[in-house]
Amino acid sequence: MNVQGVLHTIDGISTWIGKAFAWLMILLMTMVCVEVFKRYILNAPTAWIFDAENMLYGTCFMMCGAYTLAQNAHVRGDFLYSSMRPRTQAGLDLVLYIVFFIPGIAALIYSGWVFAVESWTINEHSNVTANGPPVWQFKFMIPLAGAMVMLQGIAEIMRCVVCLQTGAWPSRLKDVAETDVIEEQLAHSEYVDEESRKIAIERAKQIDEVARQRGMGGDLQK
Repeated sequence: MNVQGVLHTIDGISTWIGKAFAWLMILLMTMVCVEVFKRYILNAPTAWIFDAENMLYGTCFMMCGAYTLAQNAHVRGDFLYSSMRPRTQAGLDLVLYIVFFIPGIAALIYSGWVFAVESWTINEHSNVTANGPPVWQFKFMIPLAGAMVMLQGIAEIMRCVVCLQTGAWPSRLKDVAETDVIEEQLAHSEYVDEESRKIAIERAKQIDEVARQRGMGGDLQK
């Protein structure tokens, strides 16, 4: 397996896990709706619902971090970064990954593991209510999420090295984008003729490509 294959494999793992845990939002939304009905219609609130909602949201938030990194979607203050050449971007990213990312995520994994094991050892329960639910299983999400982000971070470091060698960012594993949704919607529209549909789709793809290159520096390979 070549380097690109390794990168796409790691991207695929992060994407699969992120999308799997994203389904927790459906469960969370259902719980909120049921609890609102019970609280305000039946006047029968659930004591532990606040803890459960926090744990579901926190788990979803943490376990989708690696997927977000795989899609290069984390917030970046890029008013200077986007004007750099790809090799300059890669060099800067590489330094930041080594100096800040790896030590920070390693500390998160280590501390999170100790935190979770201690919680499991004492069978810790939430103290928000008198008979709160157990929280040790939620705390184990901290080192697990950290390990997934670390794995994806290794892939990002490999991307930096490849870019330094070739002067171009290697591709990422493609995911569903806004342009895919636009194309599908236009394909089923009865009010847009074929020529207008093609023009709209092409224009959307051009905008998406410019945005992607701006984030990755692909338009600055001169």
